[in-house]
Formats: sequence, C-alpha cells, structure tokens
Amino acid sequence: MKQGKIWSWVIFTLGALYFLVPLYATFDFSLHIRRDYLSFDAYANVLNDPRFQAAFSYSLIIGAAAIVVGLLLVVPAAYYVRLRAPQLRPIIEFITLLPLVIPAIILVFGYIRMYNTSSVIPLLGTNFGTDVLLTLAYVALALPYMYRAVDTGLRTIDVQTLTEAANILGANQATIIARVIFPNIIVAVLSGAFLTLAIVIGEFTIASLLNRQVFGVYMQNVGANRAYEPSALAVISFVITWGAMGMIQLLARFAPKTARKD
Repeated sequence: MKQGKIWSWVIFTLGALYFLVPLYATFDFSLHIRRDYLSFDAYANVLNDPRFQAAFSYSLIIGAAAIVVGLLLVVPAAYYVRLRAPQLRPIIEFITLLPLVIPAIILVFGYIRMYNTSSVIPLLGTNFGTDVLLTLAYVALALPYMYRAVDTGLRTIDVQTLTEAANILGANQATIIARVIFPNIIVAVLSGAFLTLAIVIGEFTIASLLNRQVFGVYMQNVGANRAYEPSALAVISFVITWGAMGMIQLLARFAPKTARKD
C-alpha cells in the first residue's frame, strides 16, 4: 500500500510539472519585455489597450447572453424529461453530446450556409443578427456541459414531490420552474454558467469566421504582431479559466450531498 501511495504521488507530481512548467515559462517570458529586469509592462499594455477592453467586454456580453439562452432552453427541457418523459433521456443525452462530436468549423460553416444574406433567414446580413447567431453557436457548444450540470442538480432534489406540492397550491408550470425548481438547483446552474463563460472566453474558430472581435480573436491578432503581450494574454486567459473552475469547486461545497436514485 505504501508503494502504491508513492507511485500515486510520483504520477501526480509528474502531471503537475507537465502542466505548471510551461505555464511558469510563459509567465516568466511575459515579464521580460524590458531587458535586465522583470516588468509587468506587457500586462499593462494589454489591459490598457482599447481593443482588449472592447473584445473582453463583448465576450462577457455574448457569454451572458449564451448563459441566459442556454438556461431558458435546458432547465425546462431537463425538468420535463425527468418528470414526464424519462424514456426520452437517452435521446436528449445523445443530442446534447453532438457538439462534442461535430467540429466547431463544420458548425460555423453550416450556420454561414443556412443564414447568409441570400437565405430565408438572413441573420448574417446585420451586426445584430450575427451577434444572435454567435450567441446561439455558443449555446450549442456549451450544451453538453450545461445540460449535465442541470440534470445533476435535478437528481439531488425530489422533483415529483416539489411539483405536486406546488400544483396543490395552484402554481402553473412556469411558476414551478421559476420559483420552485430553479432556486433548488441554483448551484448546478451556476456551475453550468461558469463552464459556458470559460468556453466563450477561449473560443476562436466560430467568432473568427463570423468576423466577431471576441477575446479569442484578439489573442490571435496580438500573437501575430507582438512577442511578450501574447504571453501575458495567455496567463490572463488561464487565470480567468481557473477562476471559473475554482468557483465551480467552491459552489460544489454548497450543493446537496445526497442524490435520489432513479
């Protein structure tokens, strides 16, 4: 048993080094924009760049819109499947897994083909329509994570009993979902929301082909023209992603510890 623990620590240490050493090297390189001493000038250049501020703000807005649309789609669907149609669960799970199988570049080319200016629904003909299409694309990319987060939250509560009690008190389905179910799965919902935000912050392919200046596109543009600022952006991106993951772990502590068996 002691030998097994030693090997476990060895494997953990090697994995940590494999991940942390490149990150440290990137951080160290970002500090050498000036010769002979360390400086945070690369970070200052990035944070003070109006293009960075515009791209990051735009990503946050699109991310928030994707979270709202995703919740409006996923929460009622997951609630209905769990309460009324459990036989549909394999089908729903298969559909929600499709964004993991279909490459983003195929997805965006399909959007361009279906919603160009010569189609019946020319979303790409206006900036607002393109923003809507980008939001829907991010909803699709985050669907596997959002659905499973919400479904896990629903498994921790007695959906049937809560619904019957609310029906007795005269609540309709919309009220039940909004005022009974949603507050009881808020931790799971926030976990899905942070995962969605992390996806939006790091995505490049779809936004680039739709000509939207999001954070990922800004990183690529800076990387093509500068040396130290891209390293600073990579570190900032890691911090944002780790912050989202850390919030998920923190929220998991407040989640119910028992789950109902199907």
